[in-house]
Amino acid sequence: MANFFNISGSGLAGKILRAALRLIPRRSVVPILQGPLKGWRWIKGAGVNGYWMGTYEKEKQKLFAENVKPGDVVYDIGAHVGFYTLVASKLVGENGFVYAFEPLPGNVGFIMKHVRMNKCKNTFVVEKAVTDNSGMVHFKYGDSSSTGEISADGKGIEVEAVRVDDFSITNYPPTVMKIDVEGEEVKVLTGAEKILAGNSPVIFLAIHGENRRVECVKILKSAGYKITEIVEGELFAVKGGDSQKEHPKL
Repeated sequence: MANFFNISGSGLAGKILRAALRLIPRRSVVPILQGPLKGWRWIKGAGVNGYWMGTYEKEKQKLFAENVKPGDVVYDIGAHVGFYTLVASKLVGENGFVYAFEPLPGNVGFIMKHVRMNKCKNTFVVEKAVTDNSGMVHFKYGDSSSTGEISADGKGIEVEAVRVDDFSITNYPPTVMKIDVEGEEVKVLTGAEKILAGNSPVIFLAIHGENRRVECVKILKSAGYKITEIVEGELFAVKGGDSQKEHPKL
């Protein structure tokens, strides 16, 4: 099978590939072609083609697979349509658990379908936003299904929100957290203060903007984390020994 990681999007092979992909009807169920989920099932049109081609965020995928172990409890915060939810489900196995947090109903529908069609019995979909307070908030849609944000002006749909510290009281606390929340990352970490201090989960964190980066690094370092950069805008944080990635520490 071709290694799609090596195909340039601007080259002839990339153009031919894109033309071929357009022939596959949207909402078709397709196999994931490579990566940790090779052979699992995906709905074409649920997010980018890189999900089912196995090329999405290859560096992060690799590091995620190296750090999520059987029996882990993974919080996928900002799960979108469930790609990392499925990766986590496979890696934690029958003795682990995955909680996929996603507030947008359309995305939740895709997550549930992906979970069902791949028989992920260890996975729970939590139709909530995650922030620094538990309660009801307004959530605005972004330009695509992968973007959106909690609204300060009362616009958007009303959704339930939860703090990690509150959720973990009545559910298994996380050993791994993947956070990609389009600008709410500081509030997510603030609402996970007790978990960061006491449970020390491994953290994969998407950063949206330099100011948020500074604040997130400050919060994580104050909790005793060592932080490295996977790629620009993607951080990996662990406690204890040195990080497994060979990137300059922040």
